Amino acid sequence: MARRGVEFGLDHMIALPIGCVAALVWSNTLPESYFRVAQALAFPVNAVGIVFFFALIAKEVVEATAPGGALHSWRRATMPVLAAVGGGAAAIAGYVTFVGWIGEPMLLQGWAVALAIDIPACFVVGRLIFGRHPAIPFLLLLALTTDVIGLLCLAVLQPADGAHLAQGVALMAVALGLAAVIRQRGVRSFWAYLLGPGMLSWWALFVSGVPPAFALVPIIPFLPRAPRDAGLFVDPAPQANDPLTRFERGWRVPVQGVLLLFGLVNAGVPIHGLESGMWAVAVAAAVRPIGIVAAAGAGRILGLHLPQRVGWRELVVVGCTASIGFVFALFFATAVMPLGPLLLELKMGALLTVAGCGLAFGAAWLLRVGRRAR
Repeated sequence: MARRGVEFGLDHMIALPIGCVAALVWSNTLPESYFRVAQALAFPVNAVGIVFFFALIAKEVVEATAPGGALHSWRRATMPVLAAVGGGAAAIAGYVTFVGWIGEPMLLQGWAVALAIDIPACFVVGRLIFGRHPAIPFLLLLALTTDVIGLLCLAVLQPADGAHLAQGVALMAVALGLAAVIRQRGVRSFWAYLLGPGMLSWWALFVSGVPPAFALVPIIPFLPRAPRDAGLFVDPAPQANDPLTRFERGWRVPVQGVLLLFGLVNAGVPIHGLESGMWAVAVAAAVRPIGIVAAAGAGRILGLHLPQRVGWRELVVVGCTASIGFVFALFFATAVMPLGPLLLELKMGALLTVAGCGLAFGAAWLLRVGRRAR
C-alpha cells in the first residue's frame, strides 16, 4: 500500500500542490518569514532547479514526436503549436479588453501574464482526467509552446542591451553545435550534454535577459534515445540503457523536490486587497480554451491532424486544463510588474486561475472524456 502511494505521488507529482498549499498558508500566517525564505530560494529554484523539470517535459515531447509516438508526423506535431498560438492570442485579447473595460491602463504592461500556463499543474490534472492518453503529450507541447512564447515576450518587455543579446545568440549557437558534435561522436553519458551544451544554453538565456528555466529544452532532443518509450514518469524497461532513459531515471525523484520548492517559493500570495484588476488574468485564462479550439479547427482546415483518440470533446477538456495559470502566472507577474498594488492584483488573478482545475474536471464529466468515458 505504501509503495503504491509513493508511486501515485511520483506519477502525479503531488509534491507541487503540497508546496503550493504550504506557501499559501505560510504567506498568510507568517508573511515576514515566508517572504524572507522565498526570496532566498527564488533564484536557485526558479533559474536552476526547475530547468530539470522542463527537461523531463521536453523528453516526453521528444518521445511523442518520434516515430510511433502520439504526435509523430509534422501534421500532428504542428497542431498543438498552432493551438498554443490561438489560445495565447485569445488570452491576450481577453486580458487587454477587460483591462480597458475597467479603466486600469497601468495593468496593460502585465499583458504577458495572460500567456502563462502552469505546466506541472496541467500535467497533474491531465493525468487524473486522461490517465496515459495521447491527449497528455498534446497538452504538454501546447503548454510548453505557450510558455516559451511568454518568456520571449518577457524578454521583449524587458530587453537586454544589444551586446548581451548578441552574446546570448552566439552562446546558444555554440551550445547547439556542441550538442550536435557530442551526439555525432556517439557519447552515451547524459552528463556530457548537461554540463557542456546545457550550461552554455543556460548562460545564453541568462545573458540575453530571458529566464533560463528552459535551458535544457533545446538540448534534450540531441540525447540518444530508444526507439520507443513508455512515457513521462513511467518506469522504463529494466534493460533500457539509452542516455535519455538514464536521464529520466536519475532525475525523476529529485524533480519532485524541485516541484515542492517551486510551489513553496512562488505560490505565496497574501489574500487581501481584492480589486477589480485581479479579474483580468482570470478572464484571460477563461477565454484561452476558445482560442485553442478555434485554432485547432483552423488547423484541420489547413490539413493538420489531432492525435489518435483525441477528438473535439478531448480538445475542449485539454483547453480547459490549459486555463490553469497559477504558479507560472505568479512567476510571470513577478517578472513583469514591480512591487506594489498592481502586482498584488495580478497575483490574485493568477490564484483565481486555479478554478481551471474545476473547469477541466467539470468538462470531462459532462463530455464523458478520459476516465469518465469508462
